Amino acid sequence: MNPASALAYQSESTPMLPSTPIVFVVDDDISVRESLELLIRSEGWQPKLFASAQEFLSHPRAPVPSCLVLDVNLPDLNGLDLQRRIARDRTDMPIIFITGYGDVPTTVRAMKAGAVEFLTKPFSDDVLLNAIRNALERSRIALARQAEIRELQDCYASLTPRERQVMALVVSGLLNKQVGGELGISEITVKAHRGKVMQKMKADSLPALVKMASQLRIRPASKA
Repeated sequence: MNPASALAYQSESTPMLPSTPIVFVVDDDISVRESLELLIRSEGWQPKLFASAQEFLSHPRAPVPSCLVLDVNLPDLNGLDLQRRIARDRTDMPIIFITGYGDVPTTVRAMKAGAVEFLTKPFSDDVLLNAIRNALERSRIALARQAEIRELQDCYASLTPRERQVMALVVSGLLNKQVGGELGISEITVKAHRGKVMQKMKADSLPALVKMASQLRIRPASKA
């Protein structure tokens, strides 16, 4: 069995785990897609191949580290247009551009719009694999940050309206007595609310709570 056949057999007989990083490839050249599929699988990643931007856009998102290997010249929506389409809602999926017709203006536009790499064909396997590794690591970090924000949002949603007011005033630097004066409640009551806030937000210190408030972009509460 030749190496390509062996690799194809391995990819068919060994299912990818749900958490396996995904490398999306959008290129209208079937020979490029097939060669990249083998290369991607050889690194243990899961390839998802598309001949057009529209095919890619119709594919559901997956909550795993991922990146997009994208040809600049496509038959319908070109690579730069696709980059603009996904720039806002797929920030956790870095883009690596590949093209056989690279030029400086196109490269500059792609990089300014957030592409992590711009490779001109032909390029070596190692160059592409290194770019994919870096992109997947960026994706992993971005997903971890998103998960952290979601957890903070869930904790914040568990606070009562009064606890949210107390939290906003505490993280703005007011003492318990001052918070009580702002809200028209006793200092003892403020302490009780503050304790609940720390517990529900899973904060072990005031600096930690301040950092959480910054991540949540919490503004000072108005007086009740």
